[in-house]
Amino acid sequence: MTPQKVNLAEALSSFSDHWSPKIAGDINDMQVKLAKFQGKFDWHRHEDEDELFLVIRGTMRMGLRTGHVDVGEGELIIIPHGIEHRPEALDDECHVLMLEPKSILNTGNVISEKTVRKPDRI
Repeated sequence: MTPQKVNLAEALSSFSDHWSPKIAGDINDMQVKLAKFQGKFDWHRHEDEDELFLVIRGTMRMGLRTGHVDVGEGELIIIPHGIEHRPEALDDECHVLMLEPKSILNTGNVISEKTVRKPDRI
């Protein structure tokens, strides 16, 4: 397989839907995904998978049952498996790069209208 370069700005401009991660690439059993956040997501947890969220544009608040953590542009947060969390865009829209296992369901232990079973590729 030939290595492929991904321009984050171009990739993010290729879609407008919110809370619907797009696959930008694969690394072993992991996937690099891009998403646009708007408003609040659902409270959920992943029993077996950790997640990394890197904010590219805007500010994301990661809600945790123990409080919240605001994550700005160029900052990241890792959510260990089993931790209940709820991402939220503090600005009108927040652009986020996620690194997570291929097996992950974006809404974890919760099924809702925001559940994406098979993310599209960019």
